[in-house]
Amino acid sequence: MTFVRTRLRLDRMAAGQVLEVRFAGAEPAENLPRSARELGHDVLALEIDESGIAGRMVIRKN
Repeated sequence: MTFVRTRLRLDRMAAGQVLEVRFAGAEPAENLPRSARELGHDVLALEIDESGIAGRMVIRKN
């Protein structure tokens, strides 16, 4: 569900804009960066906490 919300937000943004996404859960930690790259966006930062299931990601829309 996190990626669905992220994708909807990216669709409303102009190319070059930057989005920060905070997430919790093992699945988003693994799938968000991969999915963003597959769509052609740049992952500028990816931080995952010590537990490996929460963090933040910064994406630049292309």
